[in-house]
Amino acid sequence: MSARVPAVLVLEDGRTFRGEAYGRVGETVGEAVFSTGMTGYQETLTDPSYHRQVVVMTAPHVGNTGYNDEDQESSRIWVAGYVVRDPARIPSSWRSRRTLAEELDAQGVVGISGVDTRALTRHLRERGAMRVGVFSGPAAARGEAELLEAVRSAPAMEGTDLASLVSTPEAYVVPAVGERRFSVAAVDLGIKSMTPQRLAERGVEVTVLPSTASLEQVLAAGPDGSAPDGVFFSNGPGDPAAATHEIEVLQGVLERRIPFFGICYGNQLLGRALGYGTYKLKYGHRGINQPVMDLATRKVEVTAHNHGFAVDGRAGEVRDTPYGRAEVSHVGLNDGVVEGLRCLDVPAFSVQYHPEAAAGPHDAGYLFDRFVDLMSGTPAAQLVDTTGATDTTEENA
Repeated sequence: MSARVPAVLVLEDGRTFRGEAYGRVGETVGEAVFSTGMTGYQETLTDPSYHRQVVVMTAPHVGNTGYNDEDQESSRIWVAGYVVRDPARIPSSWRSRRTLAEELDAQGVVGISGVDTRALTRHLRERGAMRVGVFSGPAAARGEAELLEAVRSAPAMEGTDLASLVSTPEAYVVPAVGERRFSVAAVDLGIKSMTPQRLAERGVEVTVLPSTASLEQVLAAGPDGSAPDGVFFSNGPGDPAAATHEIEVLQGVLERRIPFFGICYGNQLLGRALGYGTYKLKYGHRGINQPVMDLATRKVEVTAHNHGFAVDGRAGEVRDTPYGRAEVSHVGLNDGVVEGLRCLDVPAFSVQYHPEAAAGPHDAGYLFDRFVDLMSGTPAAQLVDTTGATDTTEENA
């Protein structure tokens, strides 16, 4: 594929950017979002949460370490399209097996390079995430009115239930590393491979279930059909308001007081199960450098994010729910968005970000230990991190 093939990016508000084809020559449409990560592009590409999204990389130089066979977070690339400014001509890494452009082409991902991604990102920040199309080769030669119509006819992200499209079709087990201490049923809403691995490293046997799993299947996901010690809901794409089945399953878990931990999409579903609303953010949070405060410990963590929806609540707010009291436990320091929830009367908590750190910083890794402590019945487990810091003024633990 020639690097000189013309390409054009068309936003639904009519703004266009011209560049060159990167990856597969053709056309694609999706929701335009931007990621602020300077590294970890392979993990980003293979994150199922990016299903139906065209990812704009704000870092100008992409592809410098090529593409390897070890950093996959799922079995395939999920992004609908890819937008970069300056693609690396020659990868430089002993782990690289092929160039990023070759892998994008092999997996049918239409991309564009040579775009002023700074200008594009500023536009999305001001106007909000919107539908976009990337067209290259013969597709780019069509009239702008025709291209714009193709973009505007694409489905919007609001109201979409996408978890079943990215979830595993069948259950599988990730065995504990060393002695098995606990068992967890992990509902795959778009899970990344590193997440069950982080639990396995702590002696947890993880049974990963499809998003369509019933409550009965979740309750029988322990060893030899027994009840699991805990339940986990993963990250994933789509509008949490549309996930009625998963919310009903989660409510059954809360009723039975089974320890629960959710991340990203799982945080939004816990919010809706508790009676909180959710809403679409103007342009979302995506990248590996988002500051979040744990309000219990006052610790600030630099975290990895990938979400376009959020829970509607206020920092520190305590609310009565059908399952007892709950509070907003974490808050984003950039914009005050809810970044975590904690139940005060049932063993359940969640965060809006990715503690598995693939890619990203390891500041939030202690949350897996917090989940293990919750399953072990450790008092105030939800307030303790691995540094030993606790909030001794908290009366509701």
